[in-house]
Amino acid sequence: MGEKLQVGVLGGTGMVGQRFISLLADHPWFEVKVIAASPRSAGKTYEEAIGERWKMTTPMPEKVKSINVMDVSEVDKVASQVDFVFSAVDMTKDEIRAIEEKYAKAETPVVSNNSAHRWTEDVPMVIPEINPEHIEIIEAQRKRLGTNRGFISVKPNCSIQSYTPALAAWAEYEPYEVVATTYQAISGAGKTFKDWPEMIENVIPYIGGEEEKSEQEPLKIFGKIENGKIVKASEPVITCQCIRVPVLDGHTAAVFVKFRKKASKEELIEKLVSFSGEPQKLKLPSAPASFIRYMEEDNRPQVKADVDFERGMGISIGRLREDKIYDYKFVGLSHNTLRGAAGGAVLCAELLKAKGYITAK
Repeated sequence: MGEKLQVGVLGGTGMVGQRFISLLADHPWFEVKVIAASPRSAGKTYEEAIGERWKMTTPMPEKVKSINVMDVSEVDKVASQVDFVFSAVDMTKDEIRAIEEKYAKAETPVVSNNSAHRWTEDVPMVIPEINPEHIEIIEAQRKRLGTNRGFISVKPNCSIQSYTPALAAWAEYEPYEVVATTYQAISGAGKTFKDWPEMIENVIPYIGGEEEKSEQEPLKIFGKIENGKIVKASEPVITCQCIRVPVLDGHTAAVFVKFRKKASKEELIEKLVSFSGEPQKLKLPSAPASFIRYMEEDNRPQVKADVDFERGMGISIGRLREDKIYDYKFVGLSHNTLRGAAGGAVLCAELLKAKGYITAK
């Protein structure tokens, strides 16, 4: 396909930044050219800046060890060396909004793992199999920003990946009310058990801001573009509880659903396993061949056995059964730092490239 696009990773020293670095090590389309972080890391090699804080299970890629870390706030300097950037910066939301917009205005597309721009009306928030058409809003965003190629695109919260794909697969049956409880891994907080020994044999029934994201973000994904902005859907109405559990990777959801149109269990399962989208059609490098699988066993999906399905980019659904109060209930599982974070963002970038929104400078 010719030369690879040159990529910058903003916030490259954090856990999600490290995941980006790992995923991009041998990517067929993208190559890490710049790693940017806070001023305290700037000027050091990436290996020096990370020190003992490498959190991935695979070794640090050799090709990035000697890259000199740049100051993420030196926007023009970073932007001049790359075709686009992934954003995983650790700042306040206001700071993130400001710096991502600066990169976009420097004519450098931003594919963000952060939540700061998820509710900006002309910023697409995309699960590529579900709402790829939302990237069309980029033209309206570019007009607002006054850019020719710069824009911001975001991926949604990691906690919704384990149940939103099922709701999308069942759209024709019109799910209108959902109750979900998510059991979320500690890596979602950027932690390991070494960092967070208090989580060993512990459950914390609160994750700040997570329940609102889990209830509202699917509605933007299911929304429509109208008059230069994305208008969120009114249904399904979702209520959610989010609980931190002593698991390293993998968010599990226990979900109850009401449908307007009657469906059998067999019909619902068929819709799950046959559901696919643009990533599969385009054969994007990070796309799972099978987006959703259904597991018949009563004790599946399990985090240890199933979280790495399709290299962590697939969704596992199980225990679908009729309910006495709701129509159906099920259990979903997704990998929170792959499909739910860096991997999902890389897949978004691949879609944006395939559709011509990200190009070489």
